[in-house]
Amino acid sequence: MKTRSTLSSALVAVLAALFLIVPQASAATPARIMALGDSITGSPGCWRALLWQHLRTTGYTDIDFVGTLPAPGCGFAYDGENEGHGGFLATRIADQNQLPGWLSATRPDIVLMHLGTNDVWSNIPASTILSAYTKLLGQMRASNPSMKVIVAQILPMNPANCSACYQRVVTLNNAIPGWAAANSTSQSPIKVVDQWSGFNTSSDTSDGVHPNDSGIRKIEARWYPALAAALTPGTTTGSAYVGQQSGRCLDVTGASQTNGAKIQLWDCNGQANQKWTSTGASELRVYGGKCLDLPPNSAAGTQAQIWDCNGQPNQKWTYGSDGSIRHNQTGLCLDANGQATTNGTQVNSWNCNGQTNQKWTRR
Repeated sequence: MKTRSTLSSALVAVLAALFLIVPQASAATPARIMALGDSITGSPGCWRALLWQHLRTTGYTDIDFVGTLPAPGCGFAYDGENEGHGGFLATRIADQNQLPGWLSATRPDIVLMHLGTNDVWSNIPASTILSAYTKLLGQMRASNPSMKVIVAQILPMNPANCSACYQRVVTLNNAIPGWAAANSTSQSPIKVVDQWSGFNTSSDTSDGVHPNDSGIRKIEARWYPALAAALTPGTTTGSAYVGQQSGRCLDVTGASQTNGAKIQLWDCNGQANQKWTSTGASELRVYGGKCLDLPPNSAAGTQAQIWDCNGQPNQKWTYGSDGSIRHNQTGLCLDANGQATTNGTQVNSWNCNGQTNQKWTRR
């Protein structure tokens, strides 16, 4: 701090003392996230770029992706440090004690782990791979006793030189939830993310193993909800959408977080099931990882619902300057059914008509 030369030495001493005893505000410490894996994670692993971008555009700005490897190019600038080591095996990383050095250098709070592909390719039994997971988990907790671990049921494999790999992956993936449940603790929880279901080795990979553009988008969509939940447990960020006719809020029925939970009108109460975040991807998100959704091929009169965010056109919406919420795919508007205003009124899609039961105030 600069002081004028005319200040007395006594005043300078008083000011100095004040600055010693007044607590200084400090910036929030970013959550440090390590993506741990093999070439699917790191070479180039552009699902990490999409994940970073997705988090940033939905309000998760206090994040720092960490690792000893630099960010490969993915078409735009992003925070891409990682531990995606091409060709590495979970068992070898554990046997050679490679992880402690990476942890010491980067000090993560959260680890996203997709490991085991090369072990499966090498015909290493699932039980041996899980033993390696257990050793790696112990090393993570030695680095940070409150480590949050998000482990993948790994992608399916169908390489030309390994006809048995597909079933070996199934065997490993079937064992991962039990391993996670046995090792998860309240201080250091383990969350399992299913990266296997819905992933097609013919259309989502370039060679039966490594994801193409379609594949990386599916990978990102699966990681996002689990990571968002780990970053902000219990928060209720977002905006309420209040029906201009009813004065009631867009509400997920029963505060459910289950796919397919329906949307209704309810007294505004500030709870998480009424807090919606508008994203740069034209989504309306609730609970971090669920999106306002119409089932595919919906007609007018279909009740809106929530579903895991997946980037598909049936989850894209536009909040208009007239207060309407228009479904981009169908052109239909969110509508309080039958112009009713009572608690529990269904919120459906309907032909846009400019009536007040289709107008919503964001607050």
